Amino acid sequence: MKNPLNYFLGDEKIPEASSCKYLGIFIQSDLSWADQVNYTVQYVWWALHFVTRTVKKGNKNTKILTHMSLVRPSLEYGAAYWDPYRECQISALDRVQNEATKFAHHSGGSDWESLTQRRKIARMCAHYKTYTGDMPWKAIGDRLRAPSYLSSVDHYWKIRARKQRADIGEYSFVNRSVIDWKQLPEGAIGTSHGKKHIFKARVRKVETSEGK
Repeated sequence: MKNPLNYFLGDEKIPEASSCKYLGIFIQSDLSWADQVNYTVQYVWWALHFVTRTVKKGNKNTKILTHMSLVRPSLEYGAAYWDPYRECQISALDRVQNEATKFAHHSGGSDWESLTQRRKIARMCAHYKTYTGDMPWKAIGDRLRAPSYLSSVDHYWKIRARKQRADIGEYSFVNRSVIDWKQLPEGAIGTSHGKKHIFKARVRKVETSEGK
């Protein structure tokens, strides 16, 4: 067992914590996102109940607008990084979306993108920033490496994937994004280099066509 690291602020010892909230995101010592997902689910259920009570008699457009303004932003805040891979966590988030769909559309059907699709698009757009050297993302981008070879089905912008021994690494933001990036059609990246809005529109088109 490793000896714990002790930090002091003056003469006062800073207590050790297994989880802490930083810029609205819960970061855990084991790099799991369970606390973040649980917090998000609890908060958005509260927000959705508030919306349903407040605009219960509103028309469809009013209900959709309140959902997009008050509920969805909380569902997706920072989700490009804590995008869950466990089915139970994905289902817990989807239940909120399903309930919001019933409330806004008075049915279980709508043309809304699934939360999984929206999180993947957000993750790919964030990864695009690392690849193109966007300043806030440069530290991650500098660690990306070109592959040792390109097969006949690979596009020119392929990135080398790294082998991971644990789920934390395998399903991390970088590793999942590198794999999804490799599977994008060449036209989704191509001439969009440096133009984030074009890339996002093309990725959304790919995700929409695959979801049909």
